[in-house]
Amino acid sequence: MMYTVSMTIVAMTFGGILENTGMLKAIVDQILKLARSSKGLIPTTILSGFATNATCSEQYISIVVPARMYSRVYAEKKLHSKNLSRALEDGGTLTSVFIPWNTCGVFIFGTLGVHAFEYAPYAILNFTVPIISIIYALFGFTIVKLSDTEQKQVLSRSEQKSM
Repeated sequence: MMYTVSMTIVAMTFGGILENTGMLKAIVDQILKLARSSKGLIPTTILSGFATNATCSEQYISIVVPARMYSRVYAEKKLHSKNLSRALEDGGTLTSVFIPWNTCGVFIFGTLGVHAFEYAPYAILNFTVPIISIIYALFGFTIVKLSDTEQKQVLSRSEQKSM
């Protein structure tokens, strides 16, 4: 378990460094040029989780870093944090098994001796759930919105944390 716990600590540290140095804001600003509306934010989050899985090779980092990147943006777009949580799980957790050099892909290969590209066609849940989530986001189905007062509370809490 120490490996899992240490990877979580490393992921949190990495996210904190990115946030406090301003690198995270620079990345988010560039990504948000693509996702101008709340409907585009959820697919962007899912794709960011997958991209982080591919580049950082760790499932925990693919959840923590995009969560830190998008938490304030979701509140600004009046989207409840439930939406962020679901998008992170769909893009970060479920897609991690498709990356052969990710710890999930390495674990499955080491345990079962099956390469990620061999079992990918049979991992129906892992590739259909992100697709369904993107479709739901584009049509606004099951998307939880914040009221004006809830939005103000969330934004004021995030400002207090950043001070």
